[in-house]
Amino acid sequence: MKLKSIIIGLILTSTLACAQDKNPVNTKNSYEVIVSDLNIPWGFTFLPDSSMLITEKSGQLIHFKDGKKTNISGLPEIYVRGQGGLLDIILHPNYKTNGWLYFSYASPDGKEDGGNTAIARAKLKDNSLTDLEILYKATPNTTKGQHFGSRLIFDNNGYLFFTIGERGNRDENPQDITRDGGKVYRINDDGSIPEDNPFVNESNAKIAIYSYGHRNPQGMILHPKTKEIWTHEHGPKGGDEINIIKAGKNYGWPIISYGVNYSGTSFTDITEKEGMEQPIHYWDPSIAPSGMAFINSEKYGDWKGNLLVGSLKFQYLDLCTFKDNKVIKEERLLDNLGRVRSVNQGPDGFIYVGIENLGIVKLIRK
Repeated sequence: MKLKSIIIGLILTSTLACAQDKNPVNTKNSYEVIVSDLNIPWGFTFLPDSSMLITEKSGQLIHFKDGKKTNISGLPEIYVRGQGGLLDIILHPNYKTNGWLYFSYASPDGKEDGGNTAIARAKLKDNSLTDLEILYKATPNTTKGQHFGSRLIFDNNGYLFFTIGERGNRDENPQDITRDGGKVYRINDDGSIPEDNPFVNESNAKIAIYSYGHRNPQGMILHPKTKEIWTHEHGPKGGDEINIIKAGKNYGWPIISYGVNYSGTSFTDITEKEGMEQPIHYWDPSIAPSGMAFINSEKYGDWKGNLLVGSLKFQYLDLCTFKDNKVIKEERLLDNLGRVRSVNQGPDGFIYVGIENLGIVKLIRK
């Protein structure tokens, strides 16, 4: 009986050890709560007057200004289920002149039950959205609640990039360019398709697709120096990835992966295959990444140039130190405050972080 107890104890210890994140805690940082009492601040952006627009996944768009939160009306119908709801939000690079803001959300529009990811733009007037335009709507709808994506960024050429997860359909969507899901997309700011998109001449292809073979990218950022598109995405159990996105490339899901099924069983025996891109970094165990920003100001000393990634699973902000596009060190910032959902550098050069069931905080280096 004693031997049996020892064996069980060793098994439990091993299981717990495997489940723990190995990154050390950096205690030389603190925070200031800027916006309190938010549930799931999936995305946020700064208006020219430095006030904020904040999305709550449950379907509220909030304008935070001078310490007050105001709900913005005029949103389209939002499908709130599982990971779906009101998601990311950004401004057009020329917002000051054209007034367009862009957001992603789970939309029920379509003939099937359920919803899928949609991209829209609108203008803000007197606490209401006007001139609403739906730029892209993924099909088909499904009642599954997972893997909607969906981060948004503009590149320096004015193209809008967005991500859509494979919606839980691992075996059909990500490797098929005739289907939505498991892709990074590129469109013009009005929703039209760039003539040099990689699959515009492919029969039956979804011609907004820019890259494929993704699982569920919930982080995307433009590298401040190289201007490349960087993403991260959720793996299964193990195998969360950071990728540099290139036109027409296949990122391998689910044919190659550094992860396994949540049950621990294997779904693929390979981590590399000719014609499929390798991540520049992967996490094992998974940290469940969400939100992504480069530090590109002088506010944080020698942290400048490093990458920040939110961890939902382990509830911290991951400071990734790079050398030659390789992560050489990781440290936990804002440790154990809550699930980190969104990360942005503000116009003042400080990093702002959306934390579930807390709000938006400003990162301060001690």
